[in-house]
This record gives sequence, C-alpha cells and structure tokens, in this order.
Amino acid sequence: MRVLLILPQAMADAQQSGYGYIAGWITLKVHSSFAAVGLTAAFSRALAQQNISCNVVGYYHGYIFVAEDDVQQALVILNSLGE
Repeated sequence: MRVLLILPQAMADAQQSGYGYIAGWITLKVHSSFAAVGLTAAFSRALAQQNISCNVVGYYHGYIFVAEDDVQQALVILNSLGE
C-alpha cells in the first residue's frame, strides 16, 4: 500500500523522509464541490497549454500543486482565468 503525504519540505527533511517532487501549493478561492463539473478541466487546460502540470487535492475548493519552478507562472495564468 502506498500513502501520499503532503507536508512542508523542512518537515520531510527533519523526519528524513524521502520525496521525489517539490511543489508549490496554490489554493483556489472558489467554493465548489466534488460534483462540480468543469472546474478542474478549466484550470488544468490553461496550465497544460503552457506546459505546466498540476495535481489537485481538495474538498469544496481546490488545492493545486505545481512544480516549485512553475508557481509564479501558474499564478499569472490562474489569475487571468478570473478576468
């Protein structure tokens, strides 16, 4: 069985836990539910068009994890969706 832990890098380092992906955490300020259709598709498509991968976790509002080096560009893209 595999378990996913999302925690600060400093905490993983302190516990000597291995990790293979360092991500930035972006919180969407949109209230949605698991039954909502299209929200994930909208932002993942916009990010994918700029070659930015994302991983989504959340309930009622999304938490998006993107590679640490892509955070600033992802924020610009996501903010433009609300315009």
